[in-house]
Amino acid sequence: MDDKFKKVRGMSDILPDETSIWQRIEDTARDVFSRYDFHEMRTPLVEKTPVFTRTSGDSSDIVTKQMYSFQDKSGRDISLRPEGTAGVVRSFVENKLFGPEHPKPVKVYYMGAMFRYERPGATHNREFHQIGCESIGATSPQIDAETIALALDIFKGVDINDLKVEINTLGDEASRKRYHDVLVDYFSQYKDQLSDDSKRRLQQNPLRILDSKDKGDQKLVADAPKLEDSLTDESKQYFTDVLSALDALDIPYTVDDRLVRGLDYYTDTVFEIMAKDPSFGDDYTTICAGGRYNHMVEEFGGPENTGGVGFAFGEERLATIVNSNDDSNAIDYFIATDVKNKDSKAKNQILDEALKKAEELRNDGNSVEVNFQSRSMKSQIKEAKKLNSKNIIRLE
Repeated sequence: MDDKFKKVRGMSDILPDETSIWQRIEDTARDVFSRYDFHEMRTPLVEKTPVFTRTSGDSSDIVTKQMYSFQDKSGRDISLRPEGTAGVVRSFVENKLFGPEHPKPVKVYYMGAMFRYERPGATHNREFHQIGCESIGATSPQIDAETIALALDIFKGVDINDLKVEINTLGDEASRKRYHDVLVDYFSQYKDQLSDDSKRRLQQNPLRILDSKDKGDQKLVADAPKLEDSLTDESKQYFTDVLSALDALDIPYTVDDRLVRGLDYYTDTVFEIMAKDPSFGDDYTTICAGGRYNHMVEEFGGPENTGGVGFAFGEERLATIVNSNDDSNAIDYFIATDVKNKDSKAKNQILDEALKKAEELRNDGNSVEVNFQSRSMKSQIKEAKKLNSKNIIRLE
């Protein structure tokens, strides 16, 4: 094929033999969301760029390196969505879902394509797909714990059972202000040793330095002040209550005081869910991440202190460790037609009869495949077996 017709680098075709796995993940997620009384929301693929730059933070990698941004024909700054939360919260405010006629919290989920300009890898592309949820309009430690339980139920529903929850608190606004100042003082001593990214983050959001993958930065991070020492009493108690709620649900967890997440809008609870699978090597790998955000709604002009919490996970990564249900691709009937070497009239009579029979079976809720080609019966039976057909009907 001529290169000018090939797909854009970082974009993927999801072929029919793969989609059964995706459908299993999506069907399981929908079922679990329904049991938790979440309802689907669909937001645009494109948003005005400030929807993401204002909420994700100027220091985040998404904003500084990975946004697909451009000007449309009207000169507006537009971006393909790099994540789902900001668009959902924008919709929450724009459609006034904070009004008294809507029960609180408003609980929604989403599924769809996201776009980030990063180096394509085995489990991530520039176009990728996320499933996520948001619970907006109430602040409660129990809601945070329930959100984590919901995610775990989805993964267990697709037979991923070797899971680990890592959790931390970023504290409230006062806690983060305290910690910001402490980190600036600490890292300023070693400014010349920081990576270029961390030098930039030192002024914009020093908390993000803790998440640096640079080995030199990591050595400095090892001796950095702990966030827990800057937490207000209210934040400490809130986190204690979240952990207590997880204990009540018998959900094991590990507190990781270096877990900060890559987006600036998080407050208090942040968490990651990790899975262990040979596809990922010997170690646990993050398959889901989320947390609480208590000020994003007001960033969009909504009511102050309208708390929200949610998570998201990538379908591409999950699909590498989820098996398709063996019956998901099976069909109920294969209608084999003996039309080889038949004259035109006899051939059409058999095929019309097959067409009619297929319609009857489909009307009864069956999946049906019909052979309309001049092939041997042996090759047709072979194809029926490839299609995992439960029944074969022969018409001669």
